Amino acid sequence: MSSSPRSILFVTGNANKLKEVRAILLASAHSSGAPAPFTVESQDLDLPEIQGTTQEVARAKVSAAADAIGGPCITEDTALGFEALGGLPGPFIKYFMKSVGHEGLNNMLAGFPSKRATAICTFAYSAGPGSEPIIFEGRTEGKIVPARGPTNFGWDPVFEPEEGNGQTYAEMDGAEKNKISHRYRALEKLRVFLSEQEA
Repeated sequence: MSSSPRSILFVTGNANKLKEVRAILLASAHSSGAPAPFTVESQDLDLPEIQGTTQEVARAKVSAAADAIGGPCITEDTALGFEALGGLPGPFIKYFMKSVGHEGLNNMLAGFPSKRATAICTFAYSAGPGSEPIIFEGRTEGKIVPARGPTNFGWDPVFEPEEGNGQTYAEMDGAEKNKISHRYRALEKLRVFLSEQEA
């Protein structure tokens, strides 16, 4: 085993995501007092966004990132699926959020009895150009509510997870959210995979 930890390249330009990913991936090492088996660095790339399922989008994105970088990397995609809309906006939530905002997301469900939603996080790992991507998915069930809490992290103010004690993601502190979030659940699978690679 090498003396210096391996560096994992996370392709993102989102500082909030990078901070959350580092906190979750390295939490078990910090709590046990052991040195982290890897570090997480970031690089921002402008990657094509294909249309498709969450897994199709994730595979295409990490493959394009590995080709551009010329080496191993991880990418992340987030989706928010509304039960009443058959899973839409799904992987297109970022564009819906930019176009209609928190109020618009609520208005999309105005005529429907169900406000249920599923937050989905899909991490994809590529060992490098030409490698078959490996997918790690996490889901958190909840509902769409009028925005509450700070508005600095996407759609967090309108998503109230079932396990959130009546709070939206935005109202929770980071450590609390990281215990139940869709991102945590996907990252936990990725962390186990990366740790096994180190063994």
